[in-house]
Amino acid sequence: MEFPDLGKHCSEPTCKQLDFLPITCDACKQDFCKDHFSYMGHKCPFAFKKDVQVPVCPLCNAPIPVKRGEIPDVVVGEHMDRDCTFHPGRNRNKVFTHRCSKEGCRKKEMLQLACAQCHGNFCIQHRHPLDHNCQAGSSSASRGRTSTSRAAEQKPSGVSWLAQRLRRTVK
Repeated sequence: MEFPDLGKHCSEPTCKQLDFLPITCDACKQDFCKDHFSYMGHKCPFAFKKDVQVPVCPLCNAPIPVKRGEIPDVVVGEHMDRDCTFHPGRNRNKVFTHRCSKEGCRKKEMLQLACAQCHGNFCIQHRHPLDHNCQAGSSSASRGRTSTSRAAEQKPSGVSWLAQRLRRTVK
């Protein structure tokens, strides 16, 4: 009891800790301990007057100017209702833009699947050179095959067809 006037109690109702170096909030002018001095720490009702931040519209990513004393949530809400340039129904970017180059195929893919030999763009079903009858220079491995093995590979049947297809996708 040598210094009865030294320090102040924290103004936060749940804390009331005696702090010898209290910090005064510049918005609400109350004294707080080190744990509650921030605006969020004591849920300051006047923080919007001092905490100057520029909010950004979540739809159009434009900064919204907020005057001192205005509540940012209200201003952003008014912007979204009146001035926002984002219209969800108008600006729909196409996702499937890469059309298959195989004659007669009308499929489109999200990603470009270019053939390494002819450099054409193909869908997943026609991405392998044998699936789109690649006319560019064939690889040395396919040149050595006979025409009978090539014909058998183009028209496989049953389980052998599935095994060949799996081998191609694994490579």
